[in-house]
Amino acid sequence: MIVPVVGTTPGRRYGHTMIYSKPNLIIFGGNNGTDTVNDVWILNIEKAPFTWVKLPIAGDVPSPRTYHSAALCTFGSATGMMVVFGGRGSDQIPLHDAWGLRKHRDGRWDWVLAPCRPNTETPSNRYQHGAAFVGTFMLIVGGRTSHAAEQMGLEVYDTETSEWHRYRPGRRFRHACWTADTFLYVYGGFEYDAPVVPTDSLVRVDLVHLFSNNKYLLAKITAFAADTHDQITSGRAPSSPMLPGANLSAVKPVMMMPPAAVDKRKTAGKEAQESKLKPSGQSFHLASSAVIALPSGGDPHSKVLKSIPLKKLQEESKKIFVHIRDPKLPNQFEDGETIHSIFIRQLLRPRDWAMQQDSSGKFKFKRELIASLAEECVKVLQQQPIILNVRAPVKVFGDIHGQYQDLMRFFDLWGMPSEDIHGDIEAYDYLFLGDYVDRGSHSLETICLLMALKVRYPQQIHLLRGNHEDRWINNAFGFADECAMRLDEDLDDPNSIFNKINEVFDWLPLAAIIEDRIICLHGGIGSTLNKLVQIDALKRPLEVIHEVQNDIQQLVVDI
Repeated sequence: MIVPVVGTTPGRRYGHTMIYSKPNLIIFGGNNGTDTVNDVWILNIEKAPFTWVKLPIAGDVPSPRTYHSAALCTFGSATGMMVVFGGRGSDQIPLHDAWGLRKHRDGRWDWVLAPCRPNTETPSNRYQHGAAFVGTFMLIVGGRTSHAAEQMGLEVYDTETSEWHRYRPGRRFRHACWTADTFLYVYGGFEYDAPVVPTDSLVRVDLVHLFSNNKYLLAKITAFAADTHDQITSGRAPSSPMLPGANLSAVKPVMMMPPAAVDKRKTAGKEAQESKLKPSGQSFHLASSAVIALPSGGDPHSKVLKSIPLKKLQEESKKIFVHIRDPKLPNQFEDGETIHSIFIRQLLRPRDWAMQQDSSGKFKFKRELIASLAEECVKVLQQQPIILNVRAPVKVFGDIHGQYQDLMRFFDLWGMPSEDIHGDIEAYDYLFLGDYVDRGSHSLETICLLMALKVRYPQQIHLLRGNHEDRWINNAFGFADECAMRLDEDLDDPNSIFNKINEVFDWLPLAAIIEDRIICLHGGIGSTLNKLVQIDALKRPLEVIHEVQNDIQQLVVDI
C-alpha cells in the first residue's frame, strides 16, 4: 500500500538515502531529475496524519550528492547521529567526506563534519558503496571511483579516535550490506571483473579476524562483542570501550579474548538464555527499549516519559536520581532555567571558553547567584556519605588549582559531563580529587562550574575535599584575594562568597571507593588511617584543625 501523507513531500528523487531514527524517517540528498540536492526531510511515523517536514538547518552543510551512504550510529559518543559518507557531487566527481546529522535537546538540527586525525589514513573518494555501524566503527564497503578499473575495499572509521583504517574485503558496488554482532554481510551488487552482470553471492566478513593484526581495533571489537553478549544474558548495558588516543573520553581497560573464546562464550550464553526464555513451550522475545516515567515538578500525576534503548538502561539509572526541581523554589526562574544551568551554560564551553570577567577583571556572576548555588550544593552534599561508592567507568581528575582553561582543554580532548553530542555523562562518572582553588587565576570559574555540575548530576559528579578546601589554607594561597578583588567583598563578612564556598568545602566527602577495589584520597592514607570506619565516623561540617591535639584531628590533616 502507498502510505497516505499530507502536505509537501520531498518530491521525486533517486540516489538518496533514508534511515530510521526513532520516531523519524530521515531522507537526505539525491537527485530530483534536474538537480543534485542536499536537503533533509523527516517524517514522524508515530504521529498521524503523516507529514513530511523539511528541516531548516543553519551553519555548514554537506554539499549536494547522489549515491552516497547513510547509517545510524547507536553506540559510543556519536549515538543517535545519522552519518553520511561520500557520494557523487553535482560535478560528477566522487566525494570522501563524512557528516553527522544530530538533533539538539531544544529541537534544533545541525550537521557536523567528521574529523580526520592528522597524519593517519584518509578515506577514498567513492560512490555507490554501502555503510553500516558495528560498535563505534563505521564501515564503508566497496563502491566506485572516477576510474572504472579501481577496486574499492573496506574502510573503517573509528568515531572515538577519528582514525580511518583500510582493508581488502567488500570489493563490489551497488550492493547491500548489514552488520550483525561482529560480522559484516554483503549481498549482491556488481563485482569489478563483471560490471554488467549482478552477483547473487552473500559474503560474510568476520571483523574480529579481520582486525587481528591491529591490537587497538581488535581490543575494541572484542570488548564490544563481549559487552553485547553480556547485555543479552545478564541485562547489563554495554559500555563504550575507549583506548589510548581516543579524543572524547577516558581509558577503560578491556579484556582481550581470541575469536574462539568469544564464539564459545556466545554459544554457551545463547543456550542458557534460550533455556530461560522458553519455559513450558511458551515463546518470549526481548523488547528493544524500556519506557521511563518520572514525576514532573510538584504534581504527582504529571509524568516525564521517555523511551530508553535497553543497552542504555543501566546508564539511565544514574540519571533517574537527578534532582527534579519544584517550580515554586526560588532557585528556578519563571522561564524554567535553574541557577545551576545558568552557570553550566556560561562556563561549560570547552571549544569557546572565555574568562567570566569584565574589562576591570570583575567576576560577571552576581554574588546572590553564587551564594544560592553554594547553598544548593550544600543541600546535595548533605544527602551523601563522607565515603563515596563510585561505579566504573569513571574519569579521575587531580588538582585543578584554579586553572579553568586547563579544565576546558581536558573536557575538549576527552569528553565533557553533559548530555549533548560532545558529552558522555550518561556513560561515565567524573571523580575530582580536590584542590579546586588557589594558585591559579580563575578559581571562581572553576569552583562555580564544579558546584553547578554537582547540583545538576549529583550521582555522577563526585567532588572530594583536598587540603586547599580549607579556609585557613585558601585564605593564604590566593582564593581569598581573588574573591576580594573580583567580587569586591569583605572577607570578614560571614555572608561573603568566600565564606559561603568554604561552607561547601566543609561538607565535601573525604574519600571514594571505585567498584570496591580502588580507594581515592586527596592526601593518601597517611600515618593514622588503618580502617575506613575511621573516616566514616567523622562528622560534617568538618573544620580542619591545624594545631593538632588528638588522633582525630591528625587523621583529618593526613587525608
